[in-house]
Amino acid sequence: MAEPLRIGHKGADALVPGNTVESFVRAVEVGVDMIELDVLWLPDGRPSTPAVERSPLAVVHDWREAERRSPPSLDEVLAAFTRPPLDRVAINLDLKLPGREGEVVEAIHRQGLGERVSVSTMEVSSLEAIRELDPVVPRGWTVPRISFDWTVPWLRPLLLIGAEAVRRRLPGKVARGLPELEVESVWAWHGAVTPPLLEVIRSAGVDLNVWTVDDPDQVARLRAMGVSGICSNDPRILNEPLTTAGAQQ
Repeated sequence: MAEPLRIGHKGADALVPGNTVESFVRAVEVGVDMIELDVLWLPDGRPSTPAVERSPLAVVHDWREAERRSPPSLDEVLAAFTRPPLDRVAINLDLKLPGREGEVVEAIHRQGLGERVSVSTMEVSSLEAIRELDPVVPRGWTVPRISFDWTVPWLRPLLLIGAEAVRRRLPGKVARGLPELEVESVWAWHGAVTPPLLEVIRSAGVDLNVWTVDDPDQVARLRAMGVSGICSNDPRILNEPLTTAGAQQ
């Protein structure tokens, strides 16, 4: 069984604040195959704003984070991936909001990164737009669609309450959606990953990448299942040997 891709979430967010070049470099030092980073337009960059007045696309998770720091632009970050040590890893752009997909495709090609970049999102409209703009760019469907930030501690109980329903319904939803979307991968929340979901995705000839996994036992379980990639805030745990005890959990 092939080992899953080691994917650094925002770089190595548990080690160095994520969505920064410094975090991306740290992830490469730890040893990753791919770096997943967030792409967001800010309030002064709404798609309805004339292009000459819009702020650049930013590499940041949400508007709250953008208020705390000055996030780098997508162009700045992609340029960094053309230089050592970031020139040896694949990149996945997680689009947080729809509407500026053309600029994403332009930035990828402007930096000559077409063979190394994939795009994932919960937004079906963005997947369709990317396909129309450049059908060669690999696309990933992020599931389930979550309308709130699942990392906020006080919202965790709500997520856990709904997790069982998500696990029951998601295989059917993904099975119905994959033929129409024609994506190369599904990016699934680790709490929703089940053997039926994996079987649906495998049967469609699509990769399953799992986010965001920071527990070594969960990593072992997913590796034993045979997922295609595992995304972690601490990519060091993705290098740990697979033990029989961990794989059985």
